[in-house]
Amino acid sequence: MIIIAYHKPAGIICTTEKVEGNIIDAIRYPDKLYPIGRLDKDSKGLILLTTEGSIINKIIHPDFEHEKEYLVTLNLPLRNQFLKQMADGVNIGDAITMPCKIKAEPGTKRVFRIILKQGLNRQIRRMCSTLDYQVIELKRLRIMNIELGKLKEGEWRVLTESEKQELLKQLA
Repeated sequence: MIIIAYHKPAGIICTTEKVEGNIIDAIRYPDKLYPIGRLDKDSKGLILLTTEGSIINKIIHPDFEHEKEYLVTLNLPLRNQFLKQMADGVNIGDAITMPCKIKAEPGTKRVFRIILKQGLNRQIRRMCSTLDYQVIELKRLRIMNIELGKLKEGEWRVLTESEKQELLKQLA
């Protein structure tokens, strides 16, 4: 089983369908890959792909509560009330988001880190919009034990054996 960490640039679509700008064509890996979850077209950062489709649900399903960490830049300065509401959970129409960890990024006015254990469709963007903020940039930094690290936009790498073993251990 191969698991790849990819630094998805904005504009790439997380689908295996034959559409222009899809993630499979962007990576050009010789074997068939399946994206593990999604990152919307406007977002960038870490996404995992694998040759083994059977592990996907174990990583992305919210029942398993695996952490995903993001760095988010907003259109307006952060307010303490916004951070508290985000942390407690936000009614985004079809769901109320689970409580999450969130903190302002030191030395900035409009940037925060958030750790979700859920992963609803466009969740962070919808949470922010509900609270009258607009996401300017959204970047996923981590999925479980796998970090984006120094991987440049558009680059990918195969997980190390120790990263893969730790990931699989968390899925057991």
